[in-house]
Amino acid sequence: MMFLEYIVWGAWYVTLGTYLGTTLKFEGTQIGLAYSAFAIAAMISPFFVGMVADRFFPTERVLGVLHLLGAVLLYILAQMKDFGGFYPVIIAYTLCFMPTIALTNSLSFQHMENPGKQFPGVRVLGTISWIIIGVIIGYLSIEAQATPILIAAGASVVMGLYSFTLPHTPPKNKGQKATVSEVIGLDALKLLKERSFAVLFISSMLICIPLSFYYSFANLFLNNIGVENAAGKMTLGQGSEILFLLLMPFFFKRLGYKKMLMVGMAAWAARYALFMYGNPTELVWMLYGGIILHGICYDFFFVTGQIYVDEKAPANVKSSAQGLITFATYGVGMFIGSWLSGVIVEMYTTTIGEGIAYSWRDIWLVPALLSVGVLVVFTIFFKEKKAVRATPVSTEGATVADRSKTKPAV
Repeated sequence: MMFLEYIVWGAWYVTLGTYLGTTLKFEGTQIGLAYSAFAIAAMISPFFVGMVADRFFPTERVLGVLHLLGAVLLYILAQMKDFGGFYPVIIAYTLCFMPTIALTNSLSFQHMENPGKQFPGVRVLGTISWIIIGVIIGYLSIEAQATPILIAAGASVVMGLYSFTLPHTPPKNKGQKATVSEVIGLDALKLLKERSFAVLFISSMLICIPLSFYYSFANLFLNNIGVENAAGKMTLGQGSEILFLLLMPFFFKRLGYKKMLMVGMAAWAARYALFMYGNPTELVWMLYGGIILHGICYDFFFVTGQIYVDEKAPANVKSSAQGLITFATYGVGMFIGSWLSGVIVEMYTTTIGEGIAYSWRDIWLVPALLSVGVLVVFTIFFKEKKAVRATPVSTEGATVADRSKTKPAV
């Protein structure tokens, strides 16, 4: 299940910017808006999962229907050539796909005796499939084509049909009433009265703005400057993520929350600095370095932050607190970042005849400075009071709410 789930996502998400910018000739703002569809879905999907899927229908059937519907939308998406038709279809598709991330996790939890020990070994298959599909797409040199979207559509059909064979998983909250404040975490707003929690909350949302530059434009950047098999090389980031998750307990004991979070934010600035000055020839090591930093960028900030929230929140609002962080980061922060990254890319784009020239050094300078700014604010205002008592385990792409369900976070 996890292998198929992340084949679907990994097939189209990384290379979409290259296809839109190179083949469809979309402007920077349009590419940014296309990626913002995922953020919009992140803001809406908690309502679907919390108010519908968890209360009325068996999880395996919801998964099957969403993936089959998603396959149809992906096929339609591959036929779209103008932004006016492309944008509403990708929004519709992400609204179908985003809830399946939480649902595959929750289905796993309900059929495990010890999710804390068993889930990481299952979920890592999603990271492995993400790596495999990235290597295949890069090897075939189809990043600038609609083919990855069609591959995702085919995988979605397989996943949809397979979902109906999964163990029966009745809605876990059947008959219970849900409130909007519970679903998006408004019950946890009182935690913002504590300064350090508020600083982490704001910093997490703000760091998602420079983060969006990477997800939206890194593949286009690597292909544009002539890096071969860019999609395959970008999977080094997922390998790095697994490695640094294994090392996190070691760093936790020696650094604590604040320094871990600071290292994570500093890594974002370092990544973009490497992209600014790297090239596919004598300085290609800088490009590899920027990709491999993904493990530190993602794990040291996001996973550490999720563990901090889980520890600080009282038992009765733990889920609400994670929901609030999810809404703010993957929703609000990523939406602003996707839009802003598109604006910046368009600002530093020049059309030369039928070709397009990007001033990548100027483009990457913006998220680098934003990352430094968030780091400075966080360093000044965040105060650590408690020792760390967590052993994290992570995987690419799951929502914060999903991660909170096991103490080994995603």
